[in-house]
Amino acid sequence: MNLNENPHRRYNPLSGEWVKVSPHRTKRPWDGQVEDPVIDDLPAHDSGCYLCPGNTRAGGHKNPDYKETFIFDNDFAALLPEQLKGDTEVNKAGGLVRASADRGLCRVLCFSPRHDLTLARMSCEEIQTVVKMWTDQYEEIGSKDFINHVQIFENRGAMMGCSNPHPHGQIWAEEAIPDLPAREINNQKAYFVKKGSQMLSDYLTFELGEKERIVYQNDHFAVLVPFWALWPFETMILPKRNISSLSEMTDHECASLAEAIRILGIKYDNLFSTSFPYSMGIHQAPTDGEEHPELTLHFHYFPPLLRSATVKKFMVGYELMAMAQRDITSELSAARLRELPEVHFRDRLK
Repeated sequence: MNLNENPHRRYNPLSGEWVKVSPHRTKRPWDGQVEDPVIDDLPAHDSGCYLCPGNTRAGGHKNPDYKETFIFDNDFAALLPEQLKGDTEVNKAGGLVRASADRGLCRVLCFSPRHDLTLARMSCEEIQTVVKMWTDQYEEIGSKDFINHVQIFENRGAMMGCSNPHPHGQIWAEEAIPDLPAREINNQKAYFVKKGSQMLSDYLTFELGEKERIVYQNDHFAVLVPFWALWPFETMILPKRNISSLSEMTDHECASLAEAIRILGIKYDNLFSTSFPYSMGIHQAPTDGEEHPELTLHFHYFPPLLRSATVKKFMVGYELMAMAQRDITSELSAARLRELPEVHFRDRLK
């Protein structure tokens, strides 16, 4: 079967779900609308930004005059650390109406004091500081007795619901392991029991041999478009040595991860000459006190753009009512990203 010509389904072993691929609908997916580069003209410091150094946040707290990274408890947290008083469960109608108390905490992580930067436009050394911040937060928050899962993520761009362009991410940590990571954990565990090896390590070995879905690699990490990708230019970052969390990285691996994050960000921005929107999340071992030899640290990048800086893929109709579907194949997406320069388009316009 020619996967770049014929409609077919692809299996996602992490989620246990299928993705419908219809490559015949779009033979040359990056042809189409052509736009001038979208240049964000942001100041280095914005007096109206609640994340810039020295400014007052919406909750009334004043930010310190930070010089690198800055972390604070979210002023409008989705989860709270206090133990609920009274009943913590609701179970009615024979289990059809159920609710359970959900304890946790939320933090905001500013990557830089510079309002006008993104990870793609920061140096590798500056991104290393961010990676170490992620690691410290994973360890600190995960050590709390009521936290079993630490979800680190970044929403970038207004298209992904980010209300502030200042470079930042978030942490939501909680007692219960959320549905998507739980599904990935269960599938990786089943694979490990059956095969005696880690699913994502075996998968990366295969992809490094095939090469057609590899976007970038260095000594310790690889960026690829997964075979089962749903979003047009979805990617993953995977370690070449199996590690289950950020805590297990060496200093050299930390530097290589920072380089991979930077290069992927540059390639994304160069794709449509814009500050590329995405949601990025880190999946790693739960902090439930158990050993997880089956798991592999990995980064998911889910960007919405399809054909240009303004044309996005919508999850509607069939995708909402039946199953996930995409037109451009993973192989064509990877080739397009791989061919892009590793110098940011803004630097080339100077």
